[in-house]
Amino acid sequence: METWRITLLGDGGVGKTALAVQYTLGCFVETYDPTIEDAYRKQALVDEKMCFIEVLDTTGQEEYAALRDQWVREGQGFILVYSVDSRPTFDRLEVFHQSMLRGKGENPIFIIVGNRFDRTGEREVTYDDGALLAQRLGCKFLETNSINARNVERAFNTLVRALRRNRDRQTVGRRDSNCVVV
Repeated sequence: METWRITLLGDGGVGKTALAVQYTLGCFVETYDPTIEDAYRKQALVDEKMCFIEVLDTTGQEEYAALRDQWVREGQGFILVYSVDSRPTFDRLEVFHQSMLRGKGENPIFIIVGNRFDRTGEREVTYDDGALLAQRLGCKFLETNSINARNVERAFNTLVRALRRNRDRQTVGRRDSNCVVV
């Protein structure tokens, strides 16, 4: 069975843990307990194919920035998370994107997720802001709500599909490069 290691990156308090828990355990965690690093696991059916997904939930605090490079090296795919009710968390996505580029090179596999889209009255980041950033960085974009699980599974499945496409492209490239015509 294929295994995917997905790392959640973003500022503290944006809902990374809530996304991980909602996706892997199917429940919402009400209390905020700052994370340094936690791992969650789930067996999932994505496009009628079983896979094992390991979700690494990381801290967004700057004092742990040195650990971020390790988390990026260990991850295969990434979800960059911000909170739609906090513009600074959106603006700092560039820091996390740069970490991915340093650790993974030119083409890391990732998506951007705007969490807490239910907070319409408190919104500081529009849907279009998120979509434009994703377009500029060359990735998919979704808004999620961890409370009612809206788009949570879709976000992880979208990333798994991107990881599979990347793997398949690399496999085809290797086969082509080893081809000899006699």
